[in-house]
Amino acid sequence: MHRNLIKTATVFAALSVLLGAFGAHELKKLLPEGQSLTSYQTGVTYQFYHSLALLALGILYKRYPNKKMEWAGYFFVSGMILFSGSLYLLTFLESTKKVGLGGFGFLTPIGGILLVAGWISFFLGIPKVKNMEKE
Repeated sequence: MHRNLIKTATVFAALSVLLGAFGAHELKKLLPEGQSLTSYQTGVTYQFYHSLALLALGILYKRYPNKKMEWAGYFFVSGMILFSGSLYLLTFLESTKKVGLGGFGFLTPIGGILLVAGWISFFLGIPKVKNMEKE
């Protein structure tokens, strides 16, 4: 499981770099004048931060394998897809002059809730250790 978490983290991190570069260089050209990239940049930023969280989780999972850590991984991945993905979709729809997400607008807060659930599960998955120096 820890290798899968680490591999998934690296894929999401690489995608966030590529999407960030695309947004900075090409997406600006597609947006109507005055249209901001703020939502898109937020999606890239959150995806990258949570890729790093997933990487840390994969490293720690090898030492502390448990269901809470596994759930943290599932929450992070699904949260990144829903939160960042919906922001990317919003920006794309705005670039094509189709305003709003239609029925997909509810995905962003659900993705955010899943990211928070990932952090809580991550926290709960770290076992209590009485004397850390002895480990």
